[in-house]
Amino acid sequence: MCSHEEKKCAKCGIAFECRVGNIINCQCYTVKLTNAERDYIATRHTDCLCAGCMLQLKNEYHQLQQQLQLKIFLRGR
Repeated sequence: MCSHEEKKCAKCGIAFECRVGNIINCQCYTVKLTNAERDYIATRHTDCLCAGCMLQLKNEYHQLQQQLQLKIFLRGR
């Protein structure tokens, strides 16, 4: 299996080198995700994303979670 592959981000289209064979040196390795964040991203994209888009989706996930918490709080008042 090839350890490096030229990919395009499934979200923004930017080109990057996927290093699945050397994951510690892959650009995506810098983005730390929880299982919930990973699941959220996986429901929207099935292929590789650049680190920037991964961070953007991570932030989007947390914004949605905060909105949900606020709705739950407001209903309970």
